[in-house]
Amino acid sequence: MRTNTLYGGPISLYTGKARAYLDWKQIPYTEVLSTAEVYKEIILPRVGWPVIPVVVTADDETLQDTTEIIDHFEAEEPEPSVYPSGPAQKLAALLIEVFGDEWMKIPAMHYRWNYNEDWILTQFGALSAPDASPEDQREIGEKRAGPFRGALPFLGVHPETRGAVEESYEGLLAELSAHFETHDFLFGSRPSVGDYGLIGPLYAHNYRDPKSGEMMKATAPRVARWVERMVTPPAPRGGDFLPDDVVPETLVPLLARFAVEYLPVLEKTVSAFTAWAHDQAPGTEIPRALGMHEFTLGGVTAERAIFTFDLWMLQRPLDFYRGLEGDAKEAADRLLARAGLGGIVALPDYPRITRKNFKTVLA
Repeated sequence: MRTNTLYGGPISLYTGKARAYLDWKQIPYTEVLSTAEVYKEIILPRVGWPVIPVVVTADDETLQDTTEIIDHFEAEEPEPSVYPSGPAQKLAALLIEVFGDEWMKIPAMHYRWNYNEDWILTQFGALSAPDASPEDQREIGEKRAGPFRGALPFLGVHPETRGAVEESYEGLLAELSAHFETHDFLFGSRPSVGDYGLIGPLYAHNYRDPKSGEMMKATAPRVARWVERMVTPPAPRGGDFLPDDVVPETLVPLLARFAVEYLPVLEKTVSAFTAWAHDQAPGTEIPRALGMHEFTLGGVTAERAIFTFDLWMLQRPLDFYRGLEGDAKEAADRLLARAGLGGIVALPDYPRITRKNFKTVLA
């Protein structure tokens, strides 16, 4: 009997997101390490470029992006859903998924490469060549890790921003700690797609990497326990979202952080992407980045790349919001006003992005 196969690895941010969802939803699957052989024989032939996670379904369909993986299985088995039905909760969950998937790569990569480098190099080698000697694994890890380590300045992690990144991350941990004092997950006793957006960076990098994991457990033990609930769910397929579409007041600081830190970056990204797309034909492949721009974090201004994938993810909450009417729209507007995040739905319209052959293209 065929089953679903998850190709990934324990050190992979997005594999952590996909695995946590599959485990809670109790989707049957086998996990296969993405060794060099697996890349050559499975991932490159199916996807066309080296990326994880990849899911090959029991029907031999290939799924690559974590959001598409989740939505594929949600469509197959809608209940119990990781998408709240209430407009305010669902909008908040979608926004937090974007924030976790895209913006929280900054602290995830900072702590991995500035605090856990020696350890992670051995892990890269062990993932690529599990049967090699420790010495060979270290050498392989040095080669495999180059693009990841080299991504730091493109994410905005520079010597002058390290303090701001850490201050932001510590603030986030404090906000989540306050929330998890009274709630098991973001919106009650059931994980949402927002929880899955956060679990990728907070588990695979910031919890699992040794030095940053020690820090989380010491300074934010409630967040560490939430991570543990996410990756080893105590009640798979169980729990409920809070009644009456309640978004707890303890989540407002997280949404406000989105408004202060990330929204200005998205505004610049929309502007740059719209200008680039003006003369492009439908179906044109979209570059992963469109040059560099300035951003400010914690009062420190530096440069980072203009990442276009953020806008594909952002379409999800924007599409949901624009489909709301009447009382549902009013509930969503009240939520955004509470968090100072009204600017997210005031962003100018930008060219539609779709995915084709596992890459983003102009619709």
